[in-house]
Amino acid sequence: MKLDILVLAAHPDDTELGCGGTVASHVAKGYKAGIVDLTRGELGTRGTVQTRDQEATDSARILGVSARENLNLPDGFFQNTRDNQLAVVKAIRKYQPEIILANAVYDRHPDHGKGADLAYDASFLAGLVKIETHDEHGKPQAAWRPKVVYHYIQSQFIQPDFIVDVSDYWDTKMAAIRAFKTQFFDPDSKEPETYISSPAFLNMLEARGTEYGHAIGKKYGEGFTVRRLPGITDLFDLM
Repeated sequence: MKLDILVLAAHPDDTELGCGGTVASHVAKGYKAGIVDLTRGELGTRGTVQTRDQEATDSARILGVSARENLNLPDGFFQNTRDNQLAVVKAIRKYQPEIILANAVYDRHPDHGKGADLAYDASFLAGLVKIETHDEHGKPQAAWRPKVVYHYIQSQFIQPDFIVDVSDYWDTKMAAIRAFKTQFFDPDSKEPETYISSPAFLNMLEARGTEYGHAIGKKYGEGFTVRRLPGITDLFDLM
């Protein structure tokens, strides 16, 4: 399946928190988007692997993505190794996206920075014709390199290089986040409180979205960083 946008995320719910509004807005414009989660979030304090799997499926439906899969790398312990790079290369070649959205370049959770580097390196390697990979049916995959890699911003504040207006899709983003019922604030939950399960975390998310939106004269925004300067041919593309 050919996608326009592929999100690579260290954990289920990273996409929703970092760029859920951007994904939903581009799906609404007719673009095909998909998500590849690197791990199943099995080290999370709350919930189980099974509940996270179901929550990811429910959230994908809300966002309207065309595909979501999981590479089953070890939560907390995956590294930017050759084997893991090849696993991501196979996913990139499978979906042939024009744009990759990847984890924050650094963040509170060390998996996020590792995921950012893994996605960035694999995006380059996927374009090398002498790296041979095969799909799930054993068929050779063609080399494919995305045009760009953008990094969404997560828990830690990073000055964005550009901001996407997601005002009309903020409610969709929040609904996708709340699909992860075990992970975020629930007054009836008997599980231990975590960094992301307190009301303060969702308040921060709202404030962050409002701040980014205000910066571009909109209600809500999501911020991204780049490693390579973007180029344009029309100044009006920046409006």
